[in-house]
Amino acid sequence: MSKYVYNQEAVENLRLSDTSILDRLIDFESARAAHLKKDHAKKDKRMSLTESISTFIQDGDIITDAGFSYVRTPHQAFHEIIRQGKKNLQMIGAPNTNQSFQIIYGCVYYSHNSYIGVEMRGIDKSYDRMLKAERVKILSEWSHGGVAQGFKAAQLGMPGVFSKQMLGSDIVRYNPYLKVMQNPMKDKNDPVVFIPALYPDVAIIHCHAADKYGNAYIYGPAVNDLAVAAATRKLIITAEEIVPENTIRYSKEGQIIPFFYADAVVELPFGAVPGNMPGCYYWSRQWWEKLIRLGGVSDENMKAILDEWILGTKDQFDFIDKLGGSRWIVEARRQTKAAEGDNEDIDFSYDEYTLNHDSGLYY
Repeated sequence: MSKYVYNQEAVENLRLSDTSILDRLIDFESARAAHLKKDHAKKDKRMSLTESISTFIQDGDIITDAGFSYVRTPHQAFHEIIRQGKKNLQMIGAPNTNQSFQIIYGCVYYSHNSYIGVEMRGIDKSYDRMLKAERVKILSEWSHGGVAQGFKAAQLGMPGVFSKQMLGSDIVRYNPYLKVMQNPMKDKNDPVVFIPALYPDVAIIHCHAADKYGNAYIYGPAVNDLAVAAATRKLIITAEEIVPENTIRYSKEGQIIPFFYADAVVELPFGAVPGNMPGCYYWSRQWWEKLIRLGGVSDENMKAILDEWILGTKDQFDFIDKLGGSRWIVEARRQTKAAEGDNEDIDFSYDEYTLNHDSGLYY
């Protein structure tokens, strides 16, 4: 039996027979207990990716990430979750572009859903098929801003926030966590949405650098990273490189995640591949085009692609070898400089993948 009172219209629209499955995401008491149990001493938290996923992600956990879509997203950590065969996970994020990988292998079954797709490359038809086949169950629908405000409320120690997010949309009718109510500061009619604080079990955040204690550095905008780091019960930091503490301490640029949030630190160069790591490497446009366009045709196509690229590789270095090895690295570094405006003379064109044309190149 649930310990909370949910939006009954949304519960009925989503056909949720047991609302207790919703409780943990907003359970302040258990999240607070988990936060208080954390060891805030400065100690070496370094471990392998395999060990971090095995230790801190359990079947049935609520997981999330940071970055955005395919930008600074911990793709290689997600691949390891698949290799280890985790099951019945809930996933929440803004957006949830990487859910389908988990769903097709049975790792994620419950979805707290926001946008799923690869922007100009198209929507994720695989997710749509799996939803219709009941291989995934939606527990709540969100906007990006709504999820962000839920994480921010958790970071600030608030029970929730009042917002105008999602008013006027059907999202409210499909999210049991949201309550529309009168603005208490107004006499005349002024509806607002109450968004509760959100507490995932495990977050994985990929950063540009971290020290062995878990202080982590992000070059560029942090999106929801700082709020997620504070909200989550357990935090895995993966980083392009491990650096001395003073490198983080005296950095005057970017965003810093403090060490006392982190439970594990993984040195994982190219940990965002095949996505984009700002300042380091560009995303493989052809790889994503093949995944979305060819994988979008059928579940069999999608599974074959992912079997080859995830189960057929043991780590990010195997993955990069399949992308083109050192040629891909050079090109990905060149392209990210072009994309970020450091060198406008660089040719940014590439050989696009389509269903009628496959060059076999990923750079």
